Amino acid sequence: MSETQKEISSHIADPDVERLHELGYAQELGRRMQGFSNMAVSFSIISILAGCLTTFYLAVYAGGGPVLTFGWPLVTLMSLCVALALGEVCSSYPTTGALYYWSAKLAKRNAPVWSWTTGWFNLIGQVAITASVDFGLANFIGGFLMLTINFKPTPLSILFIYGVLLLSHAILNSLGVHLISLINDVSVWWHLAGVAVFAGVLAILPEHHASASFVLTDFQNNTGWSGRGSGIFVFFVGCLLAQYTITGFDASAHMSEETKNAATAAPKGMVTSVWLSGAAGYVLLLAVAFAIRPGFDYLGAAGSLITAPIFVIQDAIGTTGAKVLVGIACIAQFFAGNACLTANSRMLFAFSRDGAVPGHRIWHRVNPKRRTPTNAIWLCAFAAFLAGVPSLREAGGFPATFFAIVSI
Repeated sequence: MSETQKEISSHIADPDVERLHELGYAQELGRRMQGFSNMAVSFSIISILAGCLTTFYLAVYAGGGPVLTFGWPLVTLMSLCVALALGEVCSSYPTTGALYYWSAKLAKRNAPVWSWTTGWFNLIGQVAITASVDFGLANFIGGFLMLTINFKPTPLSILFIYGVLLLSHAILNSLGVHLISLINDVSVWWHLAGVAVFAGVLAILPEHHASASFVLTDFQNNTGWSGRGSGIFVFFVGCLLAQYTITGFDASAHMSEETKNAATAAPKGMVTSVWLSGAAGYVLLLAVAFAIRPGFDYLGAAGSLITAPIFVIQDAIGTTGAKVLVGIACIAQFFAGNACLTANSRMLFAFSRDGAVPGHRIWHRVNPKRRTPTNAIWLCAFAAFLAGVPSLREAGGFPATFFAIVSI
């Protein structure tokens, strides 16, 4: 008996499958993921070594150290409340469709409208998350090459790297959920170990550190807006770093049809990924913030807002040390981009299953051997690539495309 046949036969009297049938769906995807792996998908998408670094400039320009010190815990707390609320709903409706399916069930009136609207916002947002992570990684790889071989990134070279990353992630995702689970499990430990290395190295090696007042109380407003109430506005603009980073944890719900004991594992995955990322991310942000040398023009050294933290690190510990830390971050970001495409493809699969996407019969198909939505994977990767094409028109180091994608 083949592995797939054994899995199908095991579905008899499987409470996860029975519950899925009650919700109106057949078990098409392979249910092979354990609870830790479910959490690992969300944790990898949050990816503090991606979001905290690629949008670090936002907090520095809009608020400075106080936004990192006080804004990050605030957003973490708010995100944890969201995760708890979503987890409660997920425990009752553990389906891959997640948010749009829940909207249909919970809406008192106009359920189809709310469901359709939620689904499209969620789907487009997930394409944007995939694009932003891999586009940020492409820029970080360009910065890493600047450190190692004096490579001068161009919009075309960054787009090429971006395309290669999406291609590699599409291939990996097409190989099945077992491999994806393994990669995400490794990602959790890589991120946590990476943060420990960042914190230790940046605490010990630099000859200089920023003062406590610079990190805790020196409010910076470099936005150009100084009207009435500008301080509050600037603070929340700086909080976009945290708001952008701590997102995507609904991935645990999108993976629920591939997770064993999904009604409890998926909610726990969402909540755990948020608080764990919040704690580790705070350590990372403080480590980088204290490594900033007052007066150092790291933006001028970087040539791009996205890669500015690379040159903060280089200034603090030298080129060799910076290569190591940036290399750690790049690998973590690769894990993140891979997980983003995983969740994105499951959302497209589910939405197509309900006939809400043009060509839904194509995107809903599941590879009979891998039990994974291969067509949806490749469409999501292609859509993410298209989101990066406008970057070819960028000039002057201002990442307008990245800003636009993050804003989605």
